[in-house]
Amino acid sequence: MQDVEDCVAPQDPGAEESGSCGPDAAGLAREGERSSRERPAAPTETVNEVSKRSNKTGMNNDFHMEEVVLPPSRSSEEGVKDSALPRRRPFLKSGKKKEDLRLCSSCPEGKVKEAVHNDFWDHLKEQLSATPPDFGCALDLLNDTKEILLSLLLPRQNRLRSEIEAALDADFLKQEAERGALDISSLSKYILNMMTLLCAPVRDKAVQTLEDITDPVGLLRGIFQVLGLMKMDMVNYTIQSLQPQLQEHSIQYERAKFQEQLDQQPGLLDHTTKWLAQAAADLTMPSTCPNSADSSGVAGLSPDEAASSAASSAEPLSPAVVLSQGFLNLLLWDPENEEFPETLQMDRPQLQELEAQLQQLTILASVLLVASSFSGSVLCGSPQFMDKMKRLTKALMEEFNARPEDAMQTLSEQVSQEIHQSLRSMGLAALSSDNTASLIRQLQNIAKKENCVRGVIDQRIHLFLKCCLLLGVQRSLLDLPGGLTLIEPELAELGQKFINLTQYNQQVFGPYYTEILKTLIPPGQELKTKVEAL
Repeated sequence: MQDVEDCVAPQDPGAEESGSCGPDAAGLAREGERSSRERPAAPTETVNEVSKRSNKTGMNNDFHMEEVVLPPSRSSEEGVKDSALPRRRPFLKSGKKKEDLRLCSSCPEGKVKEAVHNDFWDHLKEQLSATPPDFGCALDLLNDTKEILLSLLLPRQNRLRSEIEAALDADFLKQEAERGALDISSLSKYILNMMTLLCAPVRDKAVQTLEDITDPVGLLRGIFQVLGLMKMDMVNYTIQSLQPQLQEHSIQYERAKFQEQLDQQPGLLDHTTKWLAQAAADLTMPSTCPNSADSSGVAGLSPDEAASSAASSAEPLSPAVVLSQGFLNLLLWDPENEEFPETLQMDRPQLQELEAQLQQLTILASVLLVASSFSGSVLCGSPQFMDKMKRLTKALMEEFNARPEDAMQTLSEQVSQEIHQSLRSMGLAALSSDNTASLIRQLQNIAKKENCVRGVIDQRIHLFLKCCLLLGVQRSLLDLPGGLTLIEPELAELGQKFINLTQYNQQVFGPYYTEILKTLIPPGQELKTKVEAL
């Protein structure tokens, strides 16, 4: 039987968000006269080393870098709860980078920080304007600038390193300052040229803007702002480059901790076995549909019953399909059912968040589908109109959870009014009184769980998520079921979150799932087609 670890969904190439461009994606370095940007080699420094090196520079006052916390891991079920292992997995999130994080200018801390910065730069301006000029603060700034530029270099860029150290040599600059011949403008231009060579393409515009600044103090201040972003680019790149190693280490660690708990509690996988047995039964018994009945509320078939059901099924099963069905069943889990799979205990809060997001998308798509059926093709083809419908619906989502009937009554009136106004503004015929009443009635009925439109949309979203697990998000978006095209961006986000969570879980607990599924899927019924992992 194919290992479950090999059945993870393909990772879409466009799934990662761009964030701030790291040196790898941006092409960090351009040496000498060469204008092409080189692709950096594998990082040789840890994240902590990069952070320490960046924080050594003392007067980068115009940016704040949030401390990066690397993820510890998790254990399993009660063992995890007892040992209180905290865990954070930033590599499951789609790559949002930390950038220029500033304190809010309206809050007291932000005002104090801004005042201190302004005082420093005003003091520097007074020093440079004095007769003779006082270069004390300027020398400190230039030395900090040199340290930052050196921190942005790759290990192999020895020529640039030597050039920067020679041009911004502290002893040489001190001698020039004592002679009153320190040329701040020329040094600033040299720093700008070096920043142009080292910055990521996303920073090119910011560096070019600095070239138009003629005030020496204003230029130095701008240089430090952009250098702060460039330092963050380097830290983000280092973190991104280390993520595969961090993730592999986390997988091995979590699996080892779970095995320790399993050795102490041999029955630790009982609920997981029932969960997978129910998933196999859902696939082999047509009368059982997780979208029409809460399969999580069923006590679960025994492994022998599930294997017997699978053997009598005409359709062959595969570990990937059974596991995908199991993950989908988790989105329908009865809160009162305490037999939650042990291997997913730590993921339960995230699964509950995804379940809530799925319900919101079901309501949103249902409202849009009903509204579009009354508004006509011309109005439905207007992006502004559909965006307005989305905003109206999303604004009432919190109220819908508490008072669905009241929320849908309010929403139906707002949608009806918006359709009337939009039709009138486009010179189209308004809705008749009968159509208006029917529109309001159909929208209000969406508050009922048994509403047919809501039920169809819910089934189609589950089908989309199942395709995401087996094929990936991008391929699933190519053939969306009817009624879901209006929420395509939201579906893509939901699908990627679901894939990230389930994929990591399979990588950690895949060997256990494989052994359980061997007892549920008879060898003769196993699907021969191999699901390729990316």
